[in-house]
Amino acid sequence: MSNLVSSLTRRELIKLGALAMAGTVLPATSAWAKRSSPLIGRRFFTYVGFVRANQLEVTRDHNIGADEAAINTPERVQMQRDAFGKAFPGGRMTWALSWEALNDTRAGYVQIRALMAKFHHDLGDEITFIPGGYFAPMYNSREEINKTLHDGLVLVSAVVGGGYRPKSVIAGYMSAANLAYLSQTEGIHVCQGSIWSQHDIDYGDGDGSVSYPYYPSTQHVLKPAQGKSDFVDCVNLDGWTVDFLSARSDGFSHGNSRLGLGPIETVGNHGLETGLKEQLHTSSIHYDDGFKRNGFAWLTAIWETALLDNKDLAPSLVTYGQTVQKRWPGVKAVSVGEFGETWRAHFHDNSKWDYQFRERGSGIEGSDLNDEIYWLMNREFRLALTRNWRDNTPWQVIDFTRYDLPAKEPADASFDHPIREWSLMNEINQKQTRGAQDTPRPLSQLSFEDQAIINKRYPELTLILDSRS
Repeated sequence: MSNLVSSLTRRELIKLGALAMAGTVLPATSAWAKRSSPLIGRRFFTYVGFVRANQLEVTRDHNIGADEAAINTPERVQMQRDAFGKAFPGGRMTWALSWEALNDTRAGYVQIRALMAKFHHDLGDEITFIPGGYFAPMYNSREEINKTLHDGLVLVSAVVGGGYRPKSVIAGYMSAANLAYLSQTEGIHVCQGSIWSQHDIDYGDGDGSVSYPYYPSTQHVLKPAQGKSDFVDCVNLDGWTVDFLSARSDGFSHGNSRLGLGPIETVGNHGLETGLKEQLHTSSIHYDDGFKRNGFAWLTAIWETALLDNKDLAPSLVTYGQTVQKRWPGVKAVSVGEFGETWRAHFHDNSKWDYQFRERGSGIEGSDLNDEIYWLMNREFRLALTRNWRDNTPWQVIDFTRYDLPAKEPADASFDHPIREWSLMNEINQKQTRGAQDTPRPLSQLSFEDQAIINKRYPELTLILDSRS
């Protein structure tokens, strides 16, 4: 269990975890709620609208997509904001503008930029910059990205006016060196800088990180800092909350690995009824069981404004938000920067958080109805185990990624020499792309060293697992 509660011993917390695994509901008056914090005891939702001029603006000077001016219109931007306002009345969202959206002189983009200023001043929305259309490190050097970050943030400040400065940057992917630059030079300490579990989809791979906030290591953006010597003071965030069982898939090998809150994978592919069912299933993983285990819960999604060309999406956002509000009263819809700074105020390094998640499948695509997954994520490693809960099969380890091992990011990329693979894989990886090395196995078949590392952190893990049998 998370070691947020100083009044309980680790052994007591792990026993509480075993009770939770057995189906016991922890009382609302537990020690989680007794700790005073803007983070603990709250459920958060961060929603990002992404406005661009070209589908994939991978560098300042190169696009590999299509011009989207016809669908990134002021009317559609307003539609997206109106839908969010109905979904989460009084909530604050984040808008990420691409390089071309900040510089395009066409009338539509001039109007969109004026709307951005209005959204901030009237509604409290965060307006920020996204470099490289999610894939800046795959097509740019670190030096080029730093320059683009600086210039893009200057443009954002000019759009909003009044000395405005965002608290976060949306990036899709970002290197540790660029996160350090944001922190040390630009004074921004929150970045959506990794896409959890993504592999063999789109233009970049990045499996291996923690799915909730953490401070990255200078060695690798997907590795949590192990101490002061490798610490980057920029909270790294995921971009889309996904269904953990679907995320096992490599790309589309067993359903869509990005299934979760994303609009394309849910409402876009399955329609309103089934799409909403999956979105609420994914939400429940965090807002119900995850909330009890971790003391707080967080959901996030980035919706490209261009996607609202699908006329079902804006109404689906309204229905989703209103359903969430009824089912989980008190959900706080805040900007990415506000959430990241709230987490940063509570956790000053990576030594205290200890995330755990348990899910049984929704029955949609790769979220197999009979499967159960248990994720444990901490500074030293992440560990995932699965089983068929209906047949009560033994738990199998499908992922054991150690963060105490040295790691190294790829070299600088360029448009002519892109580098898409940024994953952090070592002992066992959930995507099972490396043959025998990634074959699922019982805990007892891990190396003696790996078992010792796990047992030191979770000495009663076997009890927790057996309690579900």
